[in-house]
Amino acid sequence: MSSETTSRAAAPDGLQAASPSSVQTPSAESIPYLQRGSAAFRRANWALFAAGFSTFSLMYCVQPLLPLFAEHFGVSPAQSSLSLSLTTGLLALAIFLVGFWSSRLPRKAVMAASLFASGVLTLAVAATPNWHALLAVRALQGLVLGGVPAVAMAYLAEEVSSADLGFAMGLYIGGSAFGGMMGRVITGLVADHSDWHMALVVVGVVGVLSAVLFVLALPASRHFKPQKGGGWAAARQGFATHLVDPNLLSLFALGFLLMGGFVTVYNYAGFRLMAPPYLLSQTLISAIFTVYLVGIFASALFGRLADRYGRGAMLCTGVGTMFLGLLLTLSANLIVMVAGVVVLTFGFFAAHSVASGWVGRLARGYKAQAASLYLLSYYLGSSVLGSVGGKCWEWAGWSGVVGLIGAFLVLSVALSARLFIVTSPARTAASASRVS
Repeated sequence: MSSETTSRAAAPDGLQAASPSSVQTPSAESIPYLQRGSAAFRRANWALFAAGFSTFSLMYCVQPLLPLFAEHFGVSPAQSSLSLSLTTGLLALAIFLVGFWSSRLPRKAVMAASLFASGVLTLAVAATPNWHALLAVRALQGLVLGGVPAVAMAYLAEEVSSADLGFAMGLYIGGSAFGGMMGRVITGLVADHSDWHMALVVVGVVGVLSAVLFVLALPASRHFKPQKGGGWAAARQGFATHLVDPNLLSLFALGFLLMGGFVTVYNYAGFRLMAPPYLLSQTLISAIFTVYLVGIFASALFGRLADRYGRGAMLCTGVGTMFLGLLLTLSANLIVMVAGVVVLTFGFFAAHSVASGWVGRLARGYKAQAASLYLLSYYLGSSVLGSVGGKCWEWAGWSGVVGLIGAFLVLSVALSARLFIVTSPARTAASASRVS
């Protein structure tokens, strides 16, 4: 019996030993990776689906409440968006800081603490007495939420076999899509039949329950080895390595632009749909957020297609689909407008699934720091561009919002096309031959 066969037979249930070509050091050959079809792989996917669900539901649960905040606290639409922008902005900072210590922090413990704390803080938001207190708690929530996205991508890149990474990443992003949908739908429905305080209580309780599921289901890390030395110097080396890589820089820029455009659409779609010619109720507006379901499908589908047909081609397809959806939202016809939101949502999650999975594959070591930089850009886009979109809404209505996002997507198309060209098999083979 070969040594490889022996190592596979000795692997515990749900795990299969990695092949020598899939590891970086000889000593890691016998360490098993999570592979599709195993019980451990399924548990990990359920756990990270719950983590993505909780993170995004708690983060975006205030989005359908923005018009209610504006009315209740007497603030403008742009000011009401701060209840989301502050959270995503501080989340970006938290992701960056966690990245510095990620080589020493236990993956599961960091994510679990983040999930429990963010659920409790959502309950605190429901009890805030005034606008400034609400913003302060939402800002703190952004800081504690950073533990999940900063570590989840690194966990998947370390623990899942390379052949199944795209699929696993797609399911994690799918959980994020489902959470983003349910957080918005739950708060909108409950607020319409009760008030926004009770809506946030319900979402906070769901967040705590998701944290419990995560702790019970997630397998322990097997490839992560905490590093006691290095500290800031090692972290800076990791960041410096990634910030001179033009392909990673393109992915970071795409995260900023795509997320910024996507959040801007959802921030101000509620204001548009409550105004003429639509005049929809809060319940009907919340029902429109169910289009997030297509994000779950798009994430899993494009994660699998990227493994099969190449990430460059699938990234271009996702961004192009998003641009088409944006144009459809200009229609005054409600059905066409909602169809545009559906298409844009599909394209966004398709592109994000591909880009986020690509970061870990392109990173030359320091994978957690690479994930942190991508997510830093991603959530800064949500915070900065989401607030800028409010000024465009106040100045020019929905046409101003679409014009701003359209400019983001034109640049995104150019960046995606560049990545497609420079990573094509012919270009890669030519570069390899020149090096040799």
